Amino acid sequence: MSMVLKNKCKNVAVSMWRKNMLLLSTSRSLNTLAASFDDNRILKSPTLVSLDFPDVWTCSTANSNQPTPVPKLASEHTAKVIDGKQIAEDIISAVTVQVQRMKKTIGAVPGLGVILVGERKDSQIYVHNKMKACEKAGIKFSLTEFSDKCTDEEVCNAIMRFNADPSFHGILVQLPLPQNLNEEKVLNLLKLEKDVDGFHPMNMGNLAMRGREPLFIPCTPKGCVELLIRSGVEIMGKKAVVIGRSNIVGLPASLLLQRHHATVSIINELTSNPEEITREADILVSAVGVPNLVRGSWLKPGAVVVDVGTHPIEDTSCEQGYRLIGDVCYEEALRVASSITPVPGGVGPMTVAMLLYNTLESARRKYNFI
Repeated sequence: MSMVLKNKCKNVAVSMWRKNMLLLSTSRSLNTLAASFDDNRILKSPTLVSLDFPDVWTCSTANSNQPTPVPKLASEHTAKVIDGKQIAEDIISAVTVQVQRMKKTIGAVPGLGVILVGERKDSQIYVHNKMKACEKAGIKFSLTEFSDKCTDEEVCNAIMRFNADPSFHGILVQLPLPQNLNEEKVLNLLKLEKDVDGFHPMNMGNLAMRGREPLFIPCTPKGCVELLIRSGVEIMGKKAVVIGRSNIVGLPASLLLQRHHATVSIINELTSNPEEITREADILVSAVGVPNLVRGSWLKPGAVVVDVGTHPIEDTSCEQGYRLIGDVCYEEALRVASSITPVPGGVGPMTVAMLLYNTLESARRKYNFI
């Protein structure tokens, strides 16, 4: 047998061994995950640690230069609309059942304390929606409001009161804060075990690191991934593009998609070729709040589009006098994407549902309630 043939056989054997080891590890992880499921599990998303398969590279993985085939869609194609409102209602209903069970069993319910600073209309709407959802689920809700002229000390004192009150298991500071306030100082004061928004540096750091599990994953990115999983979208091995790099959505969304084994690119305001990068995405998450930024020509045919952006535009035909549109030109994207989240009715309700879920989980940990 020639040396060339021997080397070829050796490479094939090593490649097969690596693949088998990866499959074995994956199977063990998934079996462990399946065994941990119980009747009280609400979300479809797995724990992040269960996704930490070993890095096993093969020649075909590392050296493949074959382009990914681009699906060709029929001219009359219309994307599937992902109904975030219905999925969120299902999750909140499941949370409600567990809250009632907790109240009946131990005589306590989860509590959420919210701090709202200023009079931003969008922030007021978001807080109102969270209050209504908590009332529906039976979660204790308390709102502390300040004018936009308040001081850091006033906001910090409110956080300290919620920190010290054992009946509140989650604390949320509605962002963004007015520029005169020190956001870092305010958020760092939150007790880690009550940081249900997931913005504490410890939670963000654990989200970024393999082998670590944050106490809480930020609500909007968590809701985005839950929508993908419940819609049957494969994340592992896919190319994902995140438009925006905010601490609230863009950064944690990119970290969470990486933990689910997507290959992630981040587009920011200084990216020179955003259209070209976006056209490579199997999964696109846009979270910058720029209306109709993403046109149909930016999308790869068959891509999955998650539109996090919200922007009010005047519309006298609507009861509120305005309507919301997203970052993505919805009408154009419908003809190109395979699935898309609408605005409103997509990611927004999921953010609220994840907040209630995180608050329930915090209470469960405190009371050791399974």
